Amino acid sequence: MPAIAVAALSARLLAQATAEAGLDAIALDVFGDADTCAAATHWLPIGTPQTLRIDARLFLDTLEALAGQDMVQGWVAGAGFEGRPELLEQGSAHLPLFGTSGADVRRVRDPKTFFDALGALRIAHPEVRLDADASRAGWLVKDFAASGGTHIRRADSLAPAALTALQYWQREVQGTAMSATFIGDGHHAAVLGCNEQIVQPFGVAPYRFHGVIGPVAVADAARREVDRIVALLTEAFALRGLASLDFMLVDGAVHVLEVNPRPPASMALYAHVGAGGAMRAHLNACRDGALPGAAAPGNRVCGTEIVFADRPLRLDAAAATTLAHAAHIHDLPRTAQHETQLRRGDPLCSVSASGADAVSVRSQLARRRDALLQILETFQ
Repeated sequence: MPAIAVAALSARLLAQATAEAGLDAIALDVFGDADTCAAATHWLPIGTPQTLRIDARLFLDTLEALAGQDMVQGWVAGAGFEGRPELLEQGSAHLPLFGTSGADVRRVRDPKTFFDALGALRIAHPEVRLDADASRAGWLVKDFAASGGTHIRRADSLAPAALTALQYWQREVQGTAMSATFIGDGHHAAVLGCNEQIVQPFGVAPYRFHGVIGPVAVADAARREVDRIVALLTEAFALRGLASLDFMLVDGAVHVLEVNPRPPASMALYAHVGAGGAMRAHLNACRDGALPGAAAPGNRVCGTEIVFADRPLRLDAAAATTLAHAAHIHDLPRTAQHETQLRRGDPLCSVSASGADAVSVRSQLARRRDALLQILETFQ
């Protein structure tokens, strides 16, 4: 059977999920880390780590070449295509896209269209403005063209400026940052579970995404509301395949932040969905309109956290080899020929953990992150 191409800023999760589904993966990303290359039959660059952006021309040329070789049945888009629906549409002209179409991504990532839909469907969300506000305290500036929280700023920390087409102001609310992982077929959806997000300030970004833990239990009323919201938004925006709903849980109430209409980082927490894992379930929904049945509740909670360089660091082959011996460390750069130079704030790798509850998993992730950085210090 022809392979599946998986494209993202970092394609490791997609490549591993494709391999676990019994399919060959051709990984297209900007890092080419050791785990991605081990999971994929081929790795091809579509950008550089320094830019943290998919190069449109390189990506499209790569898809066109794969299509010409008749070795790929289609492709899956991960993180990195936010705010770039035209790239999804152009890529679909070369190979079938298994996921939400570019036209529907354009609608769900347009602030006015999205928040108008939430209002019409009576879905609660923090107050939003699409124009400048005289009172800046208590507001955040967000951008639907970005992901990972790197774009979020407190409005009173910025100089006055007009918003771009995909930017908006959102009232800051206090609560627990959550997400729901789900699979849609364009009309209906199956919620796989709810997750706690690890969101922390880093530099000028007050809410940078660091990781996710789940599945976690939420109150019955909140879970019913999540199921209702996911069903309504899947129908409204024709969402297909793996996706996530980001929301704040405020005094037990669900307040929607955004929808990520592509396989999210939390897919790593649901590797055993259905008979063939998360990627097989994603493909079944996109190609055949088949959704997975309700998963039996498990007794293990899993988590993954991105480790960022806390200062300028270098990672050479000796350091990478030492770190690679730990099964819970992932996404290490390849350093066989050249050492990797990291700036403060650059993603270094990720760590994973599992346990009986979210508290123990969060603690274990923190210990593993700190231990990793301490080991790396010995090689500086």
